[in-house]
Amino acid sequence: MSKAFTRENDDAPEPGSVRRPPVQLPPGVRNHVTPDGLRRWKAQLEQLLDHERPPLADPADTASRELLDRLDDRIARLQDCLRSAVSTPAPAIGETRVRFGAWVEVRDSAGETNRYRLVGVEEADPDQGLISWLSPLAKALLNRRPGDSTRLRLPSGETTLTIQSVDYVRDQGLR
Repeated sequence: MSKAFTRENDDAPEPGSVRRPPVQLPPGVRNHVTPDGLRRWKAQLEQLLDHERPPLADPADTASRELLDRLDDRIARLQDCLRSAVSTPAPAIGETRVRFGAWVEVRDSAGETNRYRLVGVEEADPDQGLISWLSPLAKALLNRRPGDSTRLRLPSGETTLTIQSVDYVRDQGLR
């Protein structure tokens, strides 16, 4: 059967494949990324192109073809991220306000302390404490200083966050 009869268009994913949709930034918003994130993306792309993809270039079986498709999707996504990325370095030494790239330690109304880093949308990994600078939490923290408090609405209710510390990691990787 012709491919024309199996899918609506060439952009549709193969049945059974799961593709993460690209992150959509609001119109006019730049794709900020930390210098560390940019370096990681470049290294990851190089690893995929130079080492992981070549052995799969001519897949002989379905499993290899699926792996190649996933690698190609990841490569395309990294290339898209790199094309639109704007490397945004940490502010000047001595900055105490919460800005892009900051590690922020906060205490909530219940007395629980958490540490977050404000990063680019594509770098966000909440399990690692990396939150998108466009997230509601990051927006509540931006421009605040240690000792400042801010309210944050959560699905479970409202909480007050008190900023304990703000620091910037410069060219040292995460944490």
